[in-house]
Amino acid sequence: MLIEPYAHRGGGHHQRTLAALAVSRPGSLVIAPGGLPADLALPGTRVVSDTVGVLAAVLAAGARAAERASAAGRRAFASRRWPLTVRRFPHQVTLLARCLAEAACLRTGRRLAPDAASVVILSASEALHGAAALLGGTMHLRFVHEMVTTEDLPVRLLGRMTRHGERRVIALYPTTAVHEQFALAFPHLPGQVRTFAVDDGLRLTDVERAGARTAFTIPESAKAVCLVGGWWPYKDIATVDAALARLTNPLHVLVCGIPLNDTVLERWRQLTNVRLHTVPGPVAESVLRLVYAAADATLVARRPDVGKESGLVMDAVRLGVPLIVSTHDPVLTTRLADQPWARLYKAGDAEALAAALDGLTHVVPEQPGLQAPRRLGMHPADEQAAFLTDTYTRLQAQEQA
Repeated sequence: MLIEPYAHRGGGHHQRTLAALAVSRPGSLVIAPGGLPADLALPGTRVVSDTVGVLAAVLAAGARAAERASAAGRRAFASRRWPLTVRRFPHQVTLLARCLAEAACLRTGRRLAPDAASVVILSASEALHGAAALLGGTMHLRFVHEMVTTEDLPVRLLGRMTRHGERRVIALYPTTAVHEQFALAFPHLPGQVRTFAVDDGLRLTDVERAGARTAFTIPESAKAVCLVGGWWPYKDIATVDAALARLTNPLHVLVCGIPLNDTVLERWRQLTNVRLHTVPGPVAESVLRLVYAAADATLVARRPDVGKESGLVMDAVRLGVPLIVSTHDPVLTTRLADQPWARLYKAGDAEALAAALDGLTHVVPEQPGLQAPRRLGMHPADEQAAFLTDTYTRLQAQEQA
């Protein structure tokens, strides 16, 4: 049983991982409370978006009410004239809303597949782990990708009251940095590191690469990089901006994602050595592959000390696209060091990034080989599904001991 609260969002490695795992285990039950995007097909899979059972319906209604309250609070307390505690309160309500939504999905799954080989929340909340297990009535595995906000006093008290439910959960963290962060906040929560993204084996072909170059009118002799994904705060767009202004060689830059900054994009259009191509998101998987296929390398720029798993790095490597990556994460930097398909530059160093981009004119990095995903801890979907089943079986054995 796979639960993905983010399945309705178009694009991204959340949906891709869901699809790969579901297809690897025909007959899987997928619970997607927001539904699935039109381009996400899961053949041989039972997909459920509604709740089943009275208790699940009550929990889902509570989640919707809490989310509406949170949205109203964020609007009301957006001004910085309010104390930080007041401004944070709506986000605490969001944590409660996510907990209730997860519990509703777990209750639904319990009704529909009581003997599931594994129960996994693929994108779980960063808080109230025990409460979700107790309200949901189901032990489960939960992938926790990052800590967006921490528990303040009211939520922390609820967490302590339901802490005994944490023994019915195993948290899976995609990186060591995320694991260490959560180990401090939740010392009693069982957890381990496991890469979230899976290798589906669907690498780009030469035909796709040639077609993509034609689609974007990029000459064969020209060099191109792609900058994929929304411009969120952890993305270091300021360094990319400064680096592009320093280029001494022409470069095609493909930008795909949402949200983007139109002011910055307009500035890039005016740069002498930049040929800009924009593909506003969200986009279908076929379009995203087209963007990657047109590029000689993928640019991943993050602020220092961002330790969450980079879906962009994983996507590039599984598709066979070389990388230009900031040294924002020491573990990732170590894994990529000396790899012929990756170029590293010091995070926040615009001159170093400009030199790496200019270097494409002379030497293009090799394409990542078939074993490159393993280098990043990525596993084929079959192996990941087997791991989840084995880990869930171990959790059940511990509960019965």
